[in-house]
Amino acid sequence: MNTPASGTANHEALRYIRLSVAAAVATIALKFIAWWLSGSVSLLSDAMESFVNLAGACFALTMLKIAAEPPDEEHPWGHNKAEYFSSGFEGGLIFIAAACILWAAIPRLFSPQPLESLGIGLWFSAASTLINLGVALVLRRAGRRLHSVVLEADAAHLMTDVWTSVGVVAGLIGVMLTGWLWLDAVIAILVALHILSEGWKLMSGSINGLMDKALDPEEIEKIQRLLAGYEAREVSFKNLRTRRSGTLRFAHVDILVPGHWSVENAHELLDEIEARIAAEVAGTHATTHLEPVSCLLRPEHGLASRQD
Repeated sequence: MNTPASGTANHEALRYIRLSVAAAVATIALKFIAWWLSGSVSLLSDAMESFVNLAGACFALTMLKIAAEPPDEEHPWGHNKAEYFSSGFEGGLIFIAAACILWAAIPRLFSPQPLESLGIGLWFSAASTLINLGVALVLRRAGRRLHSVVLEADAAHLMTDVWTSVGVVAGLIGVMLTGWLWLDAVIAILVALHILSEGWKLMSGSINGLMDKALDPEEIEKIQRLLAGYEAREVSFKNLRTRRSGTLRFAHVDILVPGHWSVENAHELLDEIEARIAAEVAGTHATTHLEPVSCLLRPEHGLASRQD
């Protein structure tokens, strides 16, 4: 479900995605100027990837707005999984961009074309690279802090663009030094292959999210250590299950207590455990199922289930 904390995280993520949109517009302008001045197919491939950045950021903006919507009758657990459509969409766009780059570069490999004003063009490309680097670092920090798959995917894609641009600039400097015009096409093809791998990572991450992938091992270990700390109070646990949904984390666990405990004491313990899990792993909505310790021998039986 959407909690107040998750709603705040979504609204904050929206501000960062708007920054990504602005950066994409600026880099498209700079990179197309670089291509127009030089005629380099590798600079054209770099500019085309920036179009993917813009399309992906715009789609991410839409998905984050949907994810921020509160739960309703048809979606009682909220809309957080909309974020995964964004990373999958961006991964698909990368595949299309790579195909377009290969279509433009392969003919140039066999029929190299002279390049013009390459030095000036590289300065424009370098400026766009610095913009992408700054925005990518900001988005990556925000994505980890807010547990936002959208921001992390967008940051990863921008960093791919940064390394792509660095490779293009380095390769074109090689063209200037050697006069080997065919290097331009080779660089563009390598760019296409590189961003294909990034696109696959984004799409596989989206699929994992939609398939209710468990929390990261480090997060699960935090929860297990927390629960193990109750052993001194004759409390144990079993059947810990976790999953991710956008900015939210979900954890469900069976809590076993001595059979002589009162309902009030058990209820207070479950409240405490759920609150501590939420504090230990930010964005986690915890549910607990109460059972007597004797159920360790009879796992099919339980006393009560907490679904609040």
